[in-house]
Amino acid sequence: MTYDLLLGLLGFAFASSITPGPNNLMLMSSGANFGLRRTIPHALGVMMGFVFMCIVIGAGLVQLFEQFPAVYLVMKGLSVAFLVWLAWKIAHATPPAEAPSDARPLTFMQASLFQWINPKAVGMALTTITSYTYDQTVGAVVLSACIFGCVNLPSVSTWVLVGTQLKRWLNSPNRLRAFNWTCAALLLATIYPILAH
Repeated sequence: MTYDLLLGLLGFAFASSITPGPNNLMLMSSGANFGLRRTIPHALGVMMGFVFMCIVIGAGLVQLFEQFPAVYLVMKGLSVAFLVWLAWKIAHATPPAEAPSDARPLTFMQASLFQWINPKAVGMALTTITSYTYDQTVGAVVLSACIFGCVNLPSVSTWVLVGTQLKRWLNSPNRLRAFNWTCAALLLATIYPILAH
Protein backbone atom coordinates (compact mmCIF):
# COMPACT_ATOMS: atom_id res chain seq x y z
CA MET A 1 0.00 0.00 0.00
CA THR A 2 1.42 3.38 -0.98
CA TYR A 3 1.91 6.11 1.61
CA ASP A 4 -0.73 8.34 -0.05
CA LEU A 5 -3.26 5.51 -0.13
CA LEU A 6 -2.55 4.70 3.52
CA LEU A 7 -3.06 8.33 4.56
CA GLY A 8 -6.29 8.47 2.56
CA LEU A 9 -7.57 5.28 4.19
CA LEU A 10 -6.66 6.51 7.69
CA GLY A 11 -8.42 9.82 7.07
CA PHE A 12 -11.51 8.14 5.63
CA ALA A 13 -11.60 5.59 8.46
CA PHE A 14 -11.41 8.31 11.11
CA ALA A 15 -13.94 10.66 9.50
CA SER A 16 -16.48 7.94 8.82
CA SER A 17 -16.02 6.19 12.18
CA ILE A 18 -16.18 9.26 14.44
CA THR A 19 -19.21 10.95 12.84
CA PRO A 20 -22.73 10.26 14.12
CA GLY A 21 -24.50 7.22 12.74
CA PRO A 22 -26.52 4.30 14.03
CA ASN A 23 -23.55 2.54 15.67
CA ASN A 24 -22.27 5.64 17.47
CA LEU A 25 -25.68 6.74 18.72
CA MET A 26 -26.43 3.23 19.99
CA LEU A 27 -23.02 3.09 21.73
CA MET A 28 -23.52 6.49 23.38
CA SER A 29 -26.95 5.45 24.60
CA SER A 30 -25.58 2.12 25.85
CA GLY A 31 -22.72 3.87 27.66
CA ALA A 32 -25.20 6.19 29.38
CA ASN A 33 -27.61 3.41 30.31
CA PHE A 34 -25.27 0.50 31.06
CA GLY A 35 -21.81 2.00 31.63
CA LEU A 36 -18.43 1.38 30.00
CA ARG A 37 -17.72 -2.18 31.13
CA ARG A 38 -21.07 -3.58 29.99
CA THR A 39 -20.83 -1.77 26.63
CA ILE A 40 -17.34 -3.05 25.70
CA PRO A 41 -18.67 -6.19 23.92
CA HIS A 42 -20.99 -3.97 21.85
CA ALA A 43 -18.07 -1.71 20.80
CA LEU A 44 -15.86 -4.72 19.98
CA GLY A 45 -18.72 -6.25 18.00
CA VAL A 46 -19.03 -3.08 15.91
CA MET A 47 -15.32 -3.11 15.07
CA MET A 48 -14.91 -6.85 14.46
CA GLY A 49 -18.20 -7.10 12.58
CA PHE A 50 -17.12 -4.25 10.34
CA VAL A 51 -13.67 -5.73 9.66
CA PHE A 52 -15.24 -9.11 8.81
CA MET A 53 -17.79 -7.43 6.55
CA CYS A 54 -15.01 -5.54 4.71
CA ILE A 55 -13.19 -8.79 4.07
CA VAL A 56 -16.32 -10.55 2.80
CA ILE A 57 -17.25 -7.57 0.61
CA GLY A 58 -13.72 -7.49 -0.76
CA ALA A 59 -13.95 -11.22 -1.45
CA GLY A 60 -16.89 -10.83 -3.77
CA LEU A 61 -20.01 -9.33 -2.27
CA VAL A 62 -19.57 -6.23 -4.44
CA GLN A 63 -20.21 -8.39 -7.51
CA LEU A 64 -23.32 -9.87 -5.86
CA PHE A 65 -24.74 -6.37 -5.24
CA GLU A 66 -24.01 -5.43 -8.86
CA GLN A 67 -25.66 -8.57 -10.28
CA PHE A 68 -28.60 -8.62 -7.86
CA PRO A 69 -29.47 -5.08 -6.72
CA ALA A 70 -32.50 -6.50 -4.91
CA VAL A 71 -30.17 -8.01 -2.28
CA TYR A 72 -29.01 -4.53 -1.34
CA LEU A 73 -32.62 -3.26 -1.29
CA VAL A 74 -33.65 -6.09 1.04
CA MET A 75 -30.73 -5.24 3.35
CA LYS A 76 -31.79 -1.59 3.27
CA GLY A 77 -35.38 -2.51 4.19
CA LEU A 78 -34.20 -4.71 7.06
CA SER A 79 -32.00 -1.90 8.27
CA VAL A 80 -34.83 0.64 8.34
CA ALA A 81 -37.11 -1.80 10.20
CA PHE A 82 -34.39 -2.62 12.73
CA LEU A 83 -33.52 1.04 13.31
CA VAL A 84 -37.18 1.92 13.94
CA TRP A 85 -37.48 -0.98 16.41
CA LEU A 86 -34.22 0.02 18.10
CA ALA A 87 -35.27 3.68 18.37
CA TRP A 88 -38.49 2.53 20.05
CA LYS A 89 -36.50 0.38 22.51
CA ILE A 90 -34.12 3.27 23.31
CA ALA A 91 -36.98 5.76 23.76
CA HIS A 92 -38.76 3.42 26.16
CA ALA A 93 -35.70 2.30 28.12
CA THR A 94 -36.24 2.55 31.85
CA PRO A 95 -33.71 4.10 34.23
CA PRO A 96 -31.15 1.51 35.46
CA ALA A 97 -32.71 1.39 38.93
CA GLU A 98 -36.11 0.58 37.41
CA ALA A 99 -34.86 -1.64 34.59
CA PRO A 100 -35.70 -5.32 34.67
CA SER A 101 -32.79 -7.53 35.66
CA ASP A 102 -32.56 -8.91 32.09
CA ALA A 103 -31.97 -5.43 30.55
CA ARG A 104 -28.61 -5.41 28.77
CA PRO A 105 -26.74 -3.73 25.93
CA LEU A 106 -26.24 -5.38 22.56
CA THR A 107 -23.98 -8.41 22.71
CA PHE A 108 -20.79 -8.81 20.66
CA MET A 109 -22.62 -11.03 18.16
CA GLN A 110 -25.67 -8.77 17.87
CA ALA A 111 -23.44 -5.74 17.21
CA SER A 112 -21.38 -7.73 14.67
CA LEU A 113 -24.46 -8.89 12.79
CA PHE A 114 -25.97 -5.39 12.83
CA GLN A 115 -23.15 -4.21 10.55
CA TRP A 116 -24.70 -6.21 7.71
CA ILE A 117 -27.91 -4.19 7.79
CA ASN A 118 -26.36 -0.84 8.74
CA PRO A 119 -26.26 1.16 5.49
CA LYS A 120 -23.58 3.51 6.79
CA ALA A 121 -21.32 0.56 7.63
CA VAL A 122 -22.02 -1.17 4.29
CA GLY A 123 -21.25 2.07 2.45
CA MET A 124 -18.04 2.52 4.45
CA ALA A 125 -16.97 -1.05 3.66
CA LEU A 126 -17.73 -0.68 -0.05
CA THR A 127 -15.76 2.58 -0.17
CA THR A 128 -12.84 1.08 1.74
CA ILE A 129 -12.57 -1.87 -0.63
CA THR A 130 -13.23 -0.05 -3.90
CA SER A 131 -11.28 3.15 -3.19
CA TYR A 132 -8.50 2.38 -0.74
CA THR A 133 -7.50 -1.22 -1.43
CA TYR A 134 -4.57 -1.07 -3.85
CA ASP A 135 -5.46 -4.37 -5.51
CA GLN A 136 -8.14 -7.00 -5.07
CA THR A 137 -5.91 -9.69 -3.57
CA VAL A 138 -7.05 -11.25 -0.30
CA GLY A 139 -3.98 -9.89 1.48
CA ALA A 140 -4.66 -6.30 0.36
CA VAL A 141 -8.32 -6.58 1.37
CA VAL A 142 -7.45 -7.98 4.81
CA LEU A 143 -4.79 -5.28 5.33
CA SER A 144 -7.23 -2.47 4.43
CA ALA A 145 -9.94 -3.95 6.67
CA CYS A 146 -7.54 -4.32 9.62
CA ILE A 147 -6.19 -0.77 9.24
CA PHE A 148 -9.78 0.48 9.23
CA GLY A 149 -10.57 -1.59 12.33
CA CYS A 150 -7.57 -0.12 14.20
CA VAL A 151 -8.96 3.38 13.60
CA ASN A 152 -12.60 2.39 14.11
CA LEU A 153 -12.37 0.96 17.65
CA PRO A 154 -10.99 4.08 19.35
CA SER A 155 -13.40 6.24 17.35
CA VAL A 156 -16.55 4.35 18.33
CA SER A 157 -15.27 3.96 21.89
CA THR A 158 -15.25 7.75 22.16
CA TRP A 159 -19.04 7.65 21.87
CA VAL A 160 -19.26 5.09 24.68
CA LEU A 161 -17.11 7.36 26.88
CA VAL A 162 -19.33 10.35 26.07
CA GLY A 163 -22.33 8.28 27.12
CA THR A 164 -20.69 7.19 30.38
CA GLN A 165 -19.79 10.79 31.22
CA LEU A 166 -23.36 11.83 30.50
CA LYS A 167 -24.50 9.15 32.95
CA ARG A 168 -23.48 11.41 35.84
CA TRP A 169 -25.75 14.15 34.54
CA LEU A 170 -28.48 11.66 33.71
CA ASN A 171 -28.96 10.53 37.32
CA SER A 172 -32.48 11.98 37.23
CA PRO A 173 -35.11 9.69 35.64
CA ASN A 174 -36.58 12.67 33.77
CA ARG A 175 -33.22 13.69 32.29
CA LEU A 176 -32.44 10.08 31.33
CA ARG A 177 -35.86 9.74 29.71
CA ALA A 178 -35.29 12.98 27.74
CA PHE A 179 -31.82 11.77 26.72
CA ASN A 180 -33.19 8.41 25.55
CA TRP A 181 -35.96 10.09 23.54
CA THR A 182 -33.38 12.44 21.98
CA CYS A 183 -31.13 9.50 21.06
CA ALA A 184 -34.12 7.66 19.60
CA ALA A 185 -35.03 10.72 17.50
CA LEU A 186 -31.44 11.09 16.29
CA LEU A 187 -31.35 7.39 15.42
CA LEU A 188 -34.57 7.80 13.42
CA ALA A 189 -32.98 10.78 11.66
CA THR A 190 -30.23 8.48 10.37
CA ILE A 191 -32.92 6.70 8.35
CA TYR A 192 -33.48 9.72 6.09
CA PRO A 193 -30.23 9.32 4.09
CA ILE A 194 -31.01 5.60 3.72
CA LEU A 195 -34.42 6.31 2.22
CA ALA A 196 -33.28 9.35 0.20
CA HIS A 197 -30.37 7.55 -1.46
